[in-house]
Amino acid sequence: MIRLGSLATVSIVLAAIAASPALAIPGGHEAPVRFATFNASLNRFSEGQALADLSAPGNAQASAVAEIIQRTRPDVLLINEFDYEADEALAAAFQDNYLSVAQDPDLAPIDYPHVFVAPSNTGIPSGFDLDNDGAVGGPNDAFGFGFFPGQFGMAVLSRYRIDEEAVRTFQTFLWKDMPGALLPDDPSTPEPADWYSPEELEVFRLSSKSHWDVPIVIGRKTVHFLVSHPTPPVFDGPEDRNGTRNHDEIRFWADYIRPGRRSSYTYDDAGRRGGLEGGAVQRSGLRAGGRLPVPKLRSSPRLDRLGGRSRKPPDLLSAPPS
Repeated sequence: MIRLGSLATVSIVLAAIAASPALAIPGGHEAPVRFATFNASLNRFSEGQALADLSAPGNAQASAVAEIIQRTRPDVLLINEFDYEADEALAAAFQDNYLSVAQDPDLAPIDYPHVFVAPSNTGIPSGFDLDNDGAVGGPNDAFGFGFFPGQFGMAVLSRYRIDEEAVRTFQTFLWKDMPGALLPDDPSTPEPADWYSPEELEVFRLSSKSHWDVPIVIGRKTVHFLVSHPTPPVFDGPEDRNGTRNHDEIRFWADYIRPGRRSSYTYDDAGRRGGLEGGAVQRSGLRAGGRLPVPKLRSSPRLDRLGGRSRKPPDLLSAPPS
């Protein structure tokens, strides 16, 4: 039996809007819609191994993850640490062989007909010595830590339609293009913010995985699910390169949800500039800490945040959605 506490789906309400968006139903009532994020660790350390493991029933880890999801039954789910496979292949295997199969006699399968996945910066070689260890190559010199492209990726699974034409991804946004970027400093030199060379900054991407704005259509409403999985603010040195990157990965969303000048610097992978223009917002997949203060997000009346400690008890997620 898997305990509910194993699932990182608890949410923090950061503004004066509902903890979950609501869907109008006959009779004038509103049914809550649950958004969740789950660090499922369904990644593997060789390319294609996750797909091989999930392409048939019987993987104990995948069964445990599926059981947790079937018990909590979120309507929209971000899975982190889920290796990227083209054509949604890994998500399809997980759905067919695990989510669509009851993992306990008292459970029902759960179906997510709408899926969004996209490439991740993890494991993509940068061609530079980003950790300054004197050699080029390996997971620390990739645009995001990883042993192969797409390791530790993300997937959004939804019971509601994803407006795929309106999805925005920010995988290739350059860190240097953020005004006031908190670039790491090499403490052994007198120059400021010089851990990365000018040549490295010309290619260095802000997002350690990616940033996605995924619009979810819920009745007549559109909820923008803003998902990312910032690098942990540790595993570095006195230059704090992961801590500063973590800070600015979170700050990107803090700027993005503010229309006008504050978000005008942002541009997506299609070249469209500017931040979010309208709609309610759910934010997910954040983790912060280390030496730096967390960018302030609480001032926006448009934002819910997922992925932190909950101000509501765990039984918020214990009942089936309908």
